[in-house]
Amino acid sequence: MTPLKALILAGGFATRLRPLSCSRPKTLFPIVNKPLLQWIFERLADGGVDEAILAVNALTQFYIKQHKPSKCGLKVRFSVDPPKMPLGTGGPLKKAEKMMGHDEPFIMLNGDIYSDINYRELIEAHKKSGAIATIALCKVGDPCSFGVADLKGNVIKRFVEKPPKGQAPSNLINAGAYVLSPEVFAYIPEGRAVSIEREVFPKLAEEGKLCGHCINGLWIDIGKPHEYLEANKIVLDSLAKTKHANPEPFVRAPVALDDGVVIGEKSVIGPYAVLGKNVRVGANVQISNSVIFAEAHIADGAILNGAIVGEGAKIGKGVKLPKGCVVGDLAKVKDSIHMHDGQVVCPAKEVTETF
Repeated sequence: MTPLKALILAGGFATRLRPLSCSRPKTLFPIVNKPLLQWIFERLADGGVDEAILAVNALTQFYIKQHKPSKCGLKVRFSVDPPKMPLGTGGPLKKAEKMMGHDEPFIMLNGDIYSDINYRELIEAHKKSGAIATIALCKVGDPCSFGVADLKGNVIKRFVEKPPKGQAPSNLINAGAYVLSPEVFAYIPEGRAVSIEREVFPKLAEEGKLCGHCINGLWIDIGKPHEYLEANKIVLDSLAKTKHANPEPFVRAPVALDDGVVIGEKSVIGPYAVLGKNVRVGANVQISNSVIFAEAHIADGAILNGAIVGEGAKIGKGVKLPKGCVVGDLAKVKDSIHMHDGQVVCPAKEVTETF
């Protein structure tokens, strides 16, 4: 039996998630203390996938190999973009053509989306349609930041990438997951950057060879800090349904505390707080609606609400980090600093006064 393969696009630079993405690719951002890539591997394994090919740049490959997320039983290989030559979304697929093979349909997905897509169902829909490409479609309130499908039955008549406001043909957007038949390779030029959304899908739609499959359940783009926080919040809610009452008096569920977390007296953690491995929290600290990466230190009396604190960062006594604040890895915020909404601290920077 031919193994089912999946190509994961993970070569982006996550510029909107800086400064946190200065020191890790988006696909390794933790969602409730588990890297996004591991969540993706789990979904693919549950969907019957045998092998995952990661389309990456050289730096992302280095970070993934260094981090070693669980492969969840999958065979994992890398297809690396040429140096200083990003290939877009279609170029990496063409480059990985030999690895994907021409025997069977395969899955392709964006590596920056958290979802619970039923891949078995998506594959079955593709096989029944006879299309070259079947796109997973998700219903949203405002589709203008996405690729939008004009769907008739299960056939996509038009595919419009990021239409102007008020001109979207529907509210069904590209969910960043596809099943593709090997014939798709003939539509992708070789040796240059290619947008599969703007160059390939419209051609397939014109030929009646592009289908859509509507999905239900969780679907979250973590492209911006507030979306990343929202993803953690949604996953915390989904996990909380399977857990019992709070195990500790200082916890206001839902929360997630990784191994080695230490919390001082009279501190209150939660609701919607995620603390990574070996995070140290002092006394009289309040943390809510926030994600704290591994090895960070939050000193006495600090108040964090709606913030993200990077790995190994140090937050001083009495510091206030309100909504939208992002502190990069290894940064230091000195005692009594009160930051403003949305302020950002670069990695390893030391903040000594309110600005």
